[in-house]
Amino acid sequence: MKDIKKILLPTDFSEGSIAVISYVLSLAGKYDAHIDILHIIHEFGDMTDFYVPHMSYDVIEKEMEDAARNNMENFCRENVEGKAKFEIHTRKGTPFLEIIQAARDLQSDLIVMGTHGRTGIDHILFGSTAEKVVRKSPIPVLTVRGEGKDFKMP
Repeated sequence: MKDIKKILLPTDFSEGSIAVISYVLSLAGKYDAHIDILHIIHEFGDMTDFYVPHMSYDVIEKEMEDAARNNMENFCRENVEGKAKFEIHTRKGTPFLEIIQAARDLQSDLIVMGTHGRTGIDHILFGSTAEKVVRKSPIPVLTVRGEGKDFKMP
């Protein structure tokens, strides 16, 4: 088995993302690994057909970036600081594509991410970022279901 020295933790600050922290910290402690914590800011795309009163697209984008940075700092301070070596990263784009590209760029050995456990019509309509990462990533992916349901033998 390859040594795990760099773990990528994508987060959207949801309950599912927070549930993953204990797994990542355990792995980082066991392997003395560095954690790269990543948040993706969804891009608006082309907004030339929309009127946004009193604000430019650049102002909205800057506010989103600032909010993401603040959320990331709070997330790390509350969950990771003092427990492991880590670095924070933000990117803009399509989440599953940016997660895979970040894993390559950061030379991650493992991606650990939460799942929302969507089923049925929600899964069909919204898809799953985690599922897309698992299917397309050349880097191993560990997914953790965030709902905390305990498995019981029948």
